[in-house]
Amino acid sequence: MKVLLVTMYFPPAGGGGVQRPLKFATHLPALGIETHVLAPDDPKWLYSDPGLAPPTQAWIHRARYVGPRARRLADELHGRRGLDRLSRQARSLSSRVLVPDENVAWNLTAIPAALRIVRAQKIDVVLTTSPPNSVHLVGAAVKRATGVRWVADLRDSVGAHPHRNVERTAVRVKEKVSESVARLVARQADAIVAASDAIADEARALDPAGVVTTILNGADFDDFAGLEYERGPVFRITHTGSFFGKRDPRPFLSALARSGLQDVTVRFVGDFRPSDREWAEGLGLGERLEVQPHVSRRDALRLQRESDALLLLIPDAAGRGQGVLSGKVFEYLAAERPILAAVPPGGAAAQLIEETGAGVVAAPDDVEALRAALVELHGRWRAGTLDGTALSDEDRERLGRGARVEELADVLRALA
Repeated sequence: MKVLLVTMYFPPAGGGGVQRPLKFATHLPALGIETHVLAPDDPKWLYSDPGLAPPTQAWIHRARYVGPRARRLADELHGRRGLDRLSRQARSLSSRVLVPDENVAWNLTAIPAALRIVRAQKIDVVLTTSPPNSVHLVGAAVKRATGVRWVADLRDSVGAHPHRNVERTAVRVKEKVSESVARLVARQADAIVAASDAIADEARALDPAGVVTTILNGADFDDFAGLEYERGPVFRITHTGSFFGKRDPRPFLSALARSGLQDVTVRFVGDFRPSDREWAEGLGLGERLEVQPHVSRRDALRLQRESDALLLLIPDAAGRGQGVLSGKVFEYLAAERPILAAVPPGGAAAQLIEETGAGVVAAPDDVEALRAALVELHGRWRAGTLDGTALSDEDRERLGRGARVEELADVLRALA
C-alpha cells in the first residue's frame, strides 16, 4: 500500500515537533508501506537542523511555503517601549489574524501538490499530522476531491491549547476556528490517531465518524548509541527544549536557590525567555545556572546522556497538563538518566515515570516539593548511588518507537 504523510515540520527544520513525522516516515517503509512525504520547501520555522537527515527509504515532496516566518513575539517585545514596540507589533499583525493558525497559507500550494501526488502515485491513504491544525484542511480537501482515505494524527489538542490566553479577542477567534477544524476532522476523517489518551478522549467527545486510537510517542533508544555518561565534579541537571505559554522555570529555580546546594549546575538548553532570565538573576544563582541557545538534536541528546539528571517541566494549565504525554518524556526515558519530573502528580507523565522507576515526581508549582526532590537526587549523586535508569527489556519493547509505528501501520492497512 501507499501513504502520503503531510507535515509542516520536517528536516531540515529542527525542534521537537519534527521527530514524530520523521520517525513515521523512517519506519513505515520497513513495514512494507510505500511512504511519500509532503512538506514545505522552507517552513520559515524558528529552528533548522542541517544534521537531521530525511529518511532514505521515503519519497520526499516539497510545496512552496508562502506563509509568514515564525517569531517569538513576546521575546521581541520584551523591554521595548513606544514606537519601537508598536512597529514590531504591527509587523506581526498578518500572522496573528490568520486562522486557524499562521501556517494556513501553506494550503494554497500544499493542496494542489497533494492532489498531484495522490493521483500520480495512486496513494491509498493520506495522513496529516498536526500541529499546526491547518494541515488537516489538506487532508479534508484531498479526500473530497479524490475519495482517498484520510487519517488525522493529533499531536496536540485540535480544539483548544493549554498555553493560550483565551481572554484576548484574537485568541478567542482562533479558538473558535480551531473548534471548527476539530469538528471537520471528526466528521470527515476515516480514522483519528492521537498522541495521548487525553487528546483521544477529546476527539471521541466530538462523535467522530471514524475510529479513534491512541498511538504514543515512542522512545528512540538507538538515537543515543555511542553517547556515554561520565560523572563530573558537579551535579549536572539539564532541561532541553523551549519555553512558551504556561511552561515556567521559576518554581524550580526558586527551589534551587532555597536548597543551599552549591556544587550544582542547572543547564537550560534551548530558548529561555528574557523575562525569566532577568528574574533568575535576582536569585543570585551565579554559575549554578547555565543557559544555552538551541542546539542540534544530536547535541541535545549528548547533553542529556552526559547529565546526572534531567529536568522535565509540564505545567498543570488548569488541569489540562494532567493528560500531556509529550515526546520529551519518551526522549528522556531513552536517555536513561534519572528524571526530576516537575509535572502534575497523578497525570499521564507522572504515572509513566513512576511505573518505569525513571525518576522522582513533584508538582510543577510546589517549590518545597521541588527542593526536596532536588536535594534527594543530589544526595544520591554525592553518595555514588544515583545510577542510570536503564529500562527493563519489557519496557523498552513496550515504549520503543518501532512498536508505535507498527500500531500506525495497522491503522493504515485496515483502511486500505
